[in-house]
Amino acid sequence: MDKNVFKDISYGLYIVSSIDKEKDQDVGCVINTLNQLTSTNPLVAICLNKENYTNEIIKKEKRFVVSILSEEVNPDIIKKFGFSSSKAKDKFAGEKVIDVNGIKTLDDAAICSYIECEVSQIIDVGSHDLFIGKVVSTKKVSSKKPMSYKYYYEVIKGGVSIKAPTYVEDREIKEEIYVCDVCGYVHYGKIPDDFKCPMCGVDASHFKKKE
Repeated sequence: MDKNVFKDISYGLYIVSSIDKEKDQDVGCVINTLNQLTSTNPLVAICLNKENYTNEIIKKEKRFVVSILSEEVNPDIIKKFGFSSSKAKDKFAGEKVIDVNGIKTLDDAAICSYIECEVSQIIDVGSHDLFIGKVVSTKKVSSKKPMSYKYYYEVIKGGVSIKAPTYVEDREIKEEIYVCDVCGYVHYGKIPDDFKCPMCGVDASHFKKKE
């Protein structure tokens, strides 16, 4: 099977966010799967890795906001939301935000629009969960061009977390592979003792050998 064929499928790039009301903790991560399922009484679907903390909180709170990133978003925002955990840091700290009925999302400098949803169904699809969301509200916040996954990959030259549903090895690897257990960054070859993850900054102890 040539999994590179999947790269021909069109995707966007999005931030999905929620809040743990009990802990008053904001969470969010980058995803590249968002689909509109119906237009009357609209439903959308998003897909999140089961290891993502945002997944855990959405299951708990049954609410989420998914925001469509623009091509003009600061790449550091994608790095922050895509390669670190909300369990370890407040990803919204220092960012300009919009409050959507208690859930934070980024402002018009980073996004084109947002969709607020209540979870109506969760489907187990193996390594990921598919969340079906009933749309509660929507808002277009800028006229900027939405970012496609192709634009992110080819123009911004962004990396892909191993937790992403679209993750595919780009080459046949002969050397050992180590994966960061915090952000999913992949390192090829032996890990030096003083190594720091270039994405989230954790030390070598967080890198686990991929079998």
